[in-house]
Amino acid sequence: MKPPGESDGSSSAIPNNDGKGFDRMCDPTYTGNDRNGNNLTGALPNAPISGSWFSAQFQQLMTNAYPPLTNVVPTTGAPVTSAPVTTQGPVTSAPVTTQGPVTSAPVTTRGPVTSGPPVSAAPRVDNPYVGRGYVNPEWSTKAAAEPGGTRVSNSPTAVWLDRIAAIEGTAGSQSNGPMGLEDHLDAAVAQGATYAQFVIYNLPGRDCSALASNGELGTGDLARYKSEYIDPIAAIEGLPKFRGIRIINIVEIDSLPNLLTNTNIDTCATMKANGGYVDGIAYALNKFGALSNVYNYVDAAHHGWIGWDTNFGPTAELLYSTVVKSGSVNNVSGFITNTANYSALTEPYVKITDTVNGTSVRQSKWIDWNQYVDELSFAQAFRTKLVSLGFPSNIGMLIDTSRNGWGNCTPTTNLPCAAGGAARPTGPGPSTSVDAYVNGGRIDRRIHAGNWCNQAGAGLGERPTAAPASGIDAYVWVKPPGESDGSSAAIPNNDGKGFDRMCDPTYSGNDRNGNSMSGALPNAPISGSWFSAQFQQLMTNAYPPLTNVIPTTGAPVTTQGPVTSAPITTQGPVTSGPVVTTPGPVTSGPVTSGPVVTTPGPVTSGPVSGACSATYKLVSSWQGGFQAEVTVKAGSSAITKWTVRWTLPSGQNISQLWSGQLTTSGSNVSVANMSWNGSIAANGTTTFGFLGGGSNATAVPTLTCA
Repeated sequence: MKPPGESDGSSSAIPNNDGKGFDRMCDPTYTGNDRNGNNLTGALPNAPISGSWFSAQFQQLMTNAYPPLTNVVPTTGAPVTSAPVTTQGPVTSAPVTTQGPVTSAPVTTRGPVTSGPPVSAAPRVDNPYVGRGYVNPEWSTKAAAEPGGTRVSNSPTAVWLDRIAAIEGTAGSQSNGPMGLEDHLDAAVAQGATYAQFVIYNLPGRDCSALASNGELGTGDLARYKSEYIDPIAAIEGLPKFRGIRIINIVEIDSLPNLLTNTNIDTCATMKANGGYVDGIAYALNKFGALSNVYNYVDAAHHGWIGWDTNFGPTAELLYSTVVKSGSVNNVSGFITNTANYSALTEPYVKITDTVNGTSVRQSKWIDWNQYVDELSFAQAFRTKLVSLGFPSNIGMLIDTSRNGWGNCTPTTNLPCAAGGAARPTGPGPSTSVDAYVNGGRIDRRIHAGNWCNQAGAGLGERPTAAPASGIDAYVWVKPPGESDGSSAAIPNNDGKGFDRMCDPTYSGNDRNGNSMSGALPNAPISGSWFSAQFQQLMTNAYPPLTNVIPTTGAPVTTQGPVTSAPITTQGPVTSGPVVTTPGPVTSGPVTSGPVVTTPGPVTSGPVSGACSATYKLVSSWQGGFQAEVTVKAGSSAITKWTVRWTLPSGQNISQLWSGQLTTSGSNVSVANMSWNGSIAANGTTTFGFLGGGSNATAVPTLTCA
C-alpha cells in the first residue's frame, strides 16, 4: 500500500504548504528514545517531506530487492525504458550538518552487476560537486580510529591511484589499501553517493622535481602509461553499472608546471624534451573525455609556484595546448589548485596592493614579487586567463583545502607553528617594515611558501563545499588529511617511494625554498602512509575550528563552521557498502629501515581522584621513541577547565603534543586544556596525546589532575 519511493518524512525541518511536520525519527543523526531503545534511527539522509518522491530511497529499494529484480523490467504493454534519475543534492531549506561516522555492516565487495534494473546515465551537469560525495572507507576507518577523528572521518576525500597495482588494490602496500578502483565505485554506488573523486597520478618520470613522490614509470614509459594504466582505468570507469554516478578525475598533479619552472633538473628537462607529460595527459583526457559521466580537472599548481608573471601566463598556455591536443577543450571541466599543498585560502590581513611606508608588500621576503598572496584570488584570476585563451566560460576551479586552515599557530625555532599553539593573526602586522607587516599578519605560517612536505602547524581548512565562491566549483579534500607527503628519512619500501630532503625537518633547504628550513614534521612515514601525529595536528589547528565535543559512537557530528556559501553535505550513516578493516595508525620512528613498533597491552597509570582524574596509556613504542595518550575524566560534577601534571621519568622527553597546551620546566610537565575541550560533563572524558623520545619509553608516570 505504501508506494515505493515515497518518503516517510523529511530528514530535517523543511518549510512546506502541505502541513507536513518534522519527526526526529526521520533524522539519521538522532540517537533515539525509549520507543526504539535509544538507538540511532537508521533513517536515510536528505529525505524530502512525507509523500514526496525520494529518488535515492527508490534506487536503494530496487538494489536491495529480495527476491532480486530481473534484468528485464516486466511491463503489461510496450517495453518501458526507465527515465534518467537525478540523484538528489543537498537539502538547502534548513541547515545541514555532517553526519556521524560510517557505520555500515561489512559486506563483500561486489563484482560486476549481473542482475538488477538497468542503470540510467547520470545527466551531465555544470558542477559535478553539487550532491553527496563518496566517503572512502579505507581513509574513514583510519581517521575514525584517531581520538576525535569521528568529527571529520565522514568527509568525502579523493582516492589516489598512484601506481598500476592500485587499480586492482594493493593489500600488501604501505600506502595504498586493498580496495581497487572498481571496489571504490561499487562502494560509492552502495552509499548512494552522487560523485566519487580519483587522483590520476602515474605519469612517466612523475613529479620530476620531488623525490618523495617519484613514480614507478621511467621517463620513456609512455606506452606503458597508456596501455597498463590509463586504458584499464577508463575501462572500469566506463562500466555500465557506474553510469549513474559522477566520476571526477584529478589529472596528474605537479606535472605540466614543472616543464616551465624546473627544467634545470635533469628528469624535468627530459620530460619536456620527449613530450611525455603533454602526450600522457592529452591521452588520458581523450580517453576519459569520451565518458559522459566523467569530469576531468587538470592540476594547475598553486600561487606560490606560478603566481609570478613569468610563470602565470605560460602555464595557462601550456595547459590550453595540452587540452587541445586531447581532441577538445570540452574534455576538461576545470582545473585544481593547491593540490596536496598548504597555501592559505585567503589572507585577510595582507593584500597584494598594500604598501608600508610607501613600499609595496610585494618586496617582502615572503611574497618575493609574486602577484598573489592566497589561493582564492589566484584561482579566480587563473580561471579568467584560461577562459581568455579559449576554454569555455563555464569551466570551474577546485581548491584543495584539506591542510590550509592554519588555525591556532605559533612560530617556534625551525618549526613555523607548534601543535597546540594559539596565535592565529587577528590583524595586520606592525608597519615598521614590509617584512614585519607581512610576517605579522599572514595566515600561512610556513617558513617559506616553497615548503610542501608535512608542514608543522598546518590545520584542516574549509570543509568540502560546493560552489563556495565565484568561479569555484568546490573546496575539496583531494589530499586525504593524515596521509604523509613523504618520509623524514630514507625508509626501504616496496611502493617505489623515494626520500626527499624537503621532508627532513633538519634540512636547511635549496634555491626552491630560499635555502630555508623545510618546516617538515619529524618521524613521517613514506608518502601516502598514515601519519597519526600529522592528523592530530591538523585537527588541533583546524580553521574553521572543529566542534568542541568529540562524539561517541552514534552521536551526531557537526564539522562545519558557519556556512557562508552553498553548502555541500558530507555523508550520513551508510547502511550498506564495503567496510575495510585497516590497521590502526603506526607512527614511524626516525630509523632508516622503517620503524619497529611495539604495541603493548595497555600500559596505564590508574586515575587519581579529585575534581578530575587522568589515566596514562602507552599507545606504541619504537627504538628511541613512543606515543602516549592521556584520558581526562571529570568527577561527579561537570568541570570547565583542567590541568594534568606529572614528572617525566628519567630518560624521557616530549617532542610533540596535541589537544592540549604543553608547559615544561625541567622534568616537570603541565598540560592544560584547549579552548574547545576544557568543558567536560560529569563523568565525561576527553583525551590528549603526545610523541616522546628517549631510552625509557615504557616507564609510566604518576599523573595528577586539577
